[in-house]
Amino acid sequence: MAIASLDDYLASKKQVQVFYKSGSATTIAAVMGYTVFDLAGNPGAGTLNVGNTANGLVHTDDITGYPIINAFDGGAKGYLSKVEFSAPVAMRLALYDRLFVAGAYAYNADVTLASQPSYASRVPGGTDFKGLELWIETVTAFTGTPSFQINYLDQDGIAGDTGVIVAPAALTIRRCFQLPLASGDNGVQRIDRVRCTVATAGTFNVMVLRPLWAGRIMIANYGDIHDLLRTGLIEIFADSALYVLVAADSTSSSTPCLHFEVANK
Repeated sequence: MAIASLDDYLASKKQVQVFYKSGSATTIAAVMGYTVFDLAGNPGAGTLNVGNTANGLVHTDDITGYPIINAFDGGAKGYLSKVEFSAPVAMRLALYDRLFVAGAYAYNADVTLASQPSYASRVPGGTDFKGLELWIETVTAFTGTPSFQINYLDQDGIAGDTGVIVAPAALTIRRCFQLPLASGDNGVQRIDRVRCTVATAGTFNVMVLRPLWAGRIMIANYGDIHDLLRTGLIEIFADSALYVLVAADSTSSSTPCLHFEVANK
């Protein structure tokens, strides 16, 4: 079944997932984004170094660092129906489903992946790869400003190439940035080759992220609630790996707190 009306939503089963980071990290002010995946809190700290450069991994909520989503009823679909959020400092928060991640690659990597696992079960209908984003996540700080080049299959399964993309700066630990896709591409089915040049130190992950939600904390200690009209009832899955990036106005990731309501029917 599916949620197609307000009555359906009211009749749906709901669960609340808590995301709170009690640890904080140094950031560059107003830069999107920084991962808080490895910081202490609820859920517990995950590991930045993925430990798989040859094939990459599909991450699920079974892996430490992600909120655990309870199984849905048989045949039910799940939706992000509400987000409550706050933080001690002004910032932007963005929520993703972390579909695929490979790494940690070295500053001079040139790796052709093989036997990559599919994340088709985590996109709507199992076939809609449109809107998926390609990101770099810094595992250890870089010396020098690196350049990246990623070969991939686009939303239609056609070979694509980012070309050589220069990082916005020497990358500090936890710094993430999105790579632009080739002209005309708007999604990623698979990562095929990873290259990095110029830098003399540093390691990184390559990620495919599915954007779910974003919100802005306008002033310190502010909070807000985005209901189903503002989340858009975007579909999520019982094994979704909910992953948060922060862009603080200050130089600290601070301690953001989010409550996600997941409805299924």
